[in-house]
Amino acid sequence: MNFENFDLSQIDFEKILVEFIIPYGPNLIFSLLILLIGLFAVKIAVGMIGKTLTKTKLDAMLNNFLSNILRWVLILLVIVAALDQLGVDTTSFIAVLGAAGLAVGLALKDSLQNFASGVMLILFRPFRTGDFIEAGGAEGVVEEIRIFSTQMRTPDNREVIVPNSDIYSGKITNNTIRETRRIDMVFGIGYEDDLRAAKEIIEKIISSDDRILTDPAPFIAVGELGASSVDILVRPWVKTPDYFATKCDLLEKIKVAFDDAGISIPYPQMDVHFDSANGESAAK
Repeated sequence: MNFENFDLSQIDFEKILVEFIIPYGPNLIFSLLILLIGLFAVKIAVGMIGKTLTKTKLDAMLNNFLSNILRWVLILLVIVAALDQLGVDTTSFIAVLGAAGLAVGLALKDSLQNFASGVMLILFRPFRTGDFIEAGGAEGVVEEIRIFSTQMRTPDNREVIVPNSDIYSGKITNNTIRETRRIDMVFGIGYEDDLRAAKEIIEKIISSDDRILTDPAPFIAVGELGASSVDILVRPWVKTPDYFATKCDLLEKIKVAFDDAGISIPYPQMDVHFDSANGESAAK
């Protein structure tokens, strides 16, 4: 576009003033004022509500979530009020916005499902940050519960991101939410071994470990007479943080003590007997 031959005298400023500035100028100014003052008021209101929620000792994640939802709702109301002052038909605007929202919702169905599941996880709190859980086909320590996904750290220090819908729609096992946890172990001994001696060895090892709780008392009893072994159930209680280390120590100590005492731990095996008279073999 060539501005060299542009003549300002060709512009009818009086017409612009009469037809545009005078009729629409005040509305435009008031609309801008409504928008600026409204956004400032929203910032103050959301900040005050956030502080109030913090004083109620509400979970920080839920606090941030509610504050963000409230912020966007108030901003939308301010925009609608500014457009209405400008003379825009807000009814049609809201209808178009609703239709657009429906279209976006259908396109982002999976994301909305994750969002809804995230809301339910935040509200009902089946687990918290720092809990060790099994959910959504993964297990690990929960590091962050986001709106669409949950971030977990596996025992070997890998990061796993699981969609919230996979977690909320399935079974959730929280391994650390309780203060105490029971260790379930089964020790099989041979039928020819001394059952009383085996139980005494187990009781001695358990009673010597300070990590094992006395209330509830450890449970030691014969659980089953198996095909090749007498199975002894051993179920002591420990504090949840001591679970894994205590279980490993008990397995090792009891195995070593059984070896020292000559008590065998049978394992599946097949005995084959060959009859040299007719050349046939039989398996047991």
